Amino acid sequence: MRISTTIFLTDETITPVRLARELEQRGFAGLYLPEHTHIPVERATPFPAGGELPAEYGRTLDPFVALGQVAAVTERLGIGTGVALIAQHDPIVLAKQVATLDHVSGGRFTLGVGFGWNVEEAADHAVVWRTRRELGRERIHLMRALWAQEPTAYDGEFGVTVRASHAHPKPAGGAPRTLLGGAAGPKLFGQIAEYADGWLPIGGRGLTESLPVLRARWEEAGRDPAALQVVPYAVLPSPGKLAHYAELGCDEVVLQLPPADERSVLKILDEYAQYL
Repeated sequence: MRISTTIFLTDETITPVRLARELEQRGFAGLYLPEHTHIPVERATPFPAGGELPAEYGRTLDPFVALGQVAAVTERLGIGTGVALIAQHDPIVLAKQVATLDHVSGGRFTLGVGFGWNVEEAADHAVVWRTRRELGRERIHLMRALWAQEPTAYDGEFGVTVRASHAHPKPAGGAPRTLLGGAAGPKLFGQIAEYADGWLPIGGRGLTESLPVLRARWEEAGRDPAALQVVPYAVLPSPGKLAHYAELGCDEVVLQLPPADERSVLKILDEYAQYL
């Protein structure tokens, strides 16, 4: 099982370069970074985990800029978003960013995408909340049209369109691995089966019950059963948890690092070394 990591990198934490070098030197498989463009002060949306929203959500580095630094100072470390808020992006610009990161990293990029939880943040991006999933789906399809080897147009139902265009560079493998984040449910599982490579379940709880449902939906869509990738995300590890994920067929797990200074993060990496 590959052991990757995620962290809220901010202007107050360990730097992307320092963390990247330490992860690769120690043998970790990858680094995934979350995304929040801003956190409106006047917010009615509750924090999904309960309680007060942690301060790091409003200080998060842009994941694509930070991952560019990470790619530049490593050779083997996987890089990815966990997750990019797809509905909040111009998909033509995002397609270029993703393709460039995958190109300069030699195919190491994983596009983890999600549909968000913060209604006020999304509203400032002109996202109509009830249609965010459909909008995100169309933006993925548009991006894949731009990544196609031949100029390909896309015309969606939500104003998501692009003319057949010359768009380079291309992602190293034609398209990066794409994983959807979110809670288990028929809408999410339907979209995973339609156009993604797998699922990023936060915390990894409930997989014993939900994985058979996802696998059934995946096979109903005509997908290869062996191709489905499920990557438990933001996990606080224990030997029992990792053994359980391995039994369920998970080939990768993403461990949560604290949004802390260099000394604190390196101490946690020392503790996590037992799982490598």
